[in-house]
Amino acid sequence: MSQSLIRKFKTVALIGAGSLTMAACATVPGSNVPAGSPITQAEAQQGAQYHEQFVAEFGGEMTGPQAQYVQQVGQNIAVQSGLATTPGAFDVTLLNSSVNNAFAVPGGYVYATRQLVNLMNNEAELAAVLGHEVGHVAARHSARRQANAQRNQLLGVGGAILSSILLGGNSPVGQQLSQAALQGSQLLTLSYSRNQELEADQLGIQYLNSAGYDPRAMASLLQSLAMQNQLDAQLQGRDNATIPEWASTHPDPASRVQSAMQMAGNATGVTNRDTFLSRIDGMIYGDDPQQGVIEGRQFIHPTLRLSFTAPQGYYMVNGTRAVSVNGDGGRAQLTTGQSTGNLDSYVRSVFTALGGQQTQIAPASVQTTTVNGIPAAYGTARVNNGQQQVDVTVFAYDFGGGQTYHFQSITPAGQAGTFNSLYQSMRRLSAQEAGSVVPRRIDIVQAGGGDSIATLSRRMAYTDGQEARFRVLNGLTSGEQVVPGQRYKIVVQSN
Repeated sequence: MSQSLIRKFKTVALIGAGSLTMAACATVPGSNVPAGSPITQAEAQQGAQYHEQFVAEFGGEMTGPQAQYVQQVGQNIAVQSGLATTPGAFDVTLLNSSVNNAFAVPGGYVYATRQLVNLMNNEAELAAVLGHEVGHVAARHSARRQANAQRNQLLGVGGAILSSILLGGNSPVGQQLSQAALQGSQLLTLSYSRNQELEADQLGIQYLNSAGYDPRAMASLLQSLAMQNQLDAQLQGRDNATIPEWASTHPDPASRVQSAMQMAGNATGVTNRDTFLSRIDGMIYGDDPQQGVIEGRQFIHPTLRLSFTAPQGYYMVNGTRAVSVNGDGGRAQLTTGQSTGNLDSYVRSVFTALGGQQTQIAPASVQTTTVNGIPAAYGTARVNNGQQQVDVTVFAYDFGGGQTYHFQSITPAGQAGTFNSLYQSMRRLSAQEAGSVVPRRIDIVQAGGGDSIATLSRRMAYTDGQEARFRVLNGLTSGEQVVPGQRYKIVVQSN
């Protein structure tokens, strides 16, 4: 949960409905522009309008040599699309996010997270991802889906903030709990259909060919993403290996690997593996301590000086808006809101925000308590989602200095106690504890004659899944071994 979003949430408990008025009512730029046409002035204005919002929502913009390298590769592949004639017409941003994500929006704005870049194994894969996203823009996929969504009036309810973050997108509960509209930035990154994904893959491969890269890089990158999804599921104890996906806007990459291989055919090109590995050496891997880190079931935020522990069997996702806790028995998220100076009124204000303008949600009562020395208050409301009764709980903490945090959770009716251990685990971090949290980073090492998967895996800065993590990080399938003299990525703890 980033500092920029902490500041943002001091003004509103949840993002409200008024933020999309202009975008939702206006004609969607690009919706009537033929695929492959150059960027229009209207598209450029739309991209510029939401650029800062995208950067804020995905952890902020990275700077320095690594960001410059991603920008260079991205601009080079983007110009192959014909959307513009000069690389400088494209704004390529490396985002400080621990989520595997990439996207591009009208106007020549292209984004990739450092976590996704860390998963890649050569420059051709980096170009493939960015080329795929530019392909969506060139084909005007986003614009057409925006127009369809507006015509179908899907955005007012189905994309509510509570629905998309707390309930996972399409929950009827979320639709009833909040009537808040999607922000304009989310309009630009609506889910693509399978056919649109395949078309973007095809365009990305076309751009790889024209730029001289190995077009098979698209398939190898998709394979790594599929492996990462499966590993995440295993480490988190989930059966569903397709969540989280490569950006929630993308279908499961595993289903597209073979198609990408067939599209690439027998063509060859450069991969620039050694150059790529040298340029990402030292990049932060996983959570940035300034945004909080997840260690097993524990969330630790050294800057905000707080920590809590998820219940057994639940997994966490550290987003820029909130930290979510997910499991079969319910979902919860920790975020913050504008302090009212009174926990009772704060809790009630969160319920009001969750309900929106058309649905009133209020707790039967608000109870006050103390959790590990922190003043707290909580309340639960029962809601009918049209199919069943559910319990919505808000549990807030006053950390002093005008800073208030709260969990908001949803469980089946009568099971609000599912997250009691979560609520009771909230505590302050000592200065010593906060100072001991350091980031993990990518370290490029060369395999020696006596090295193996086992020896290199033992150098990974994790207590679990070392070999599986090493294989996925380096795109190695279960039957592949390390090659002496070749360079590989490991993850180490910063000093």
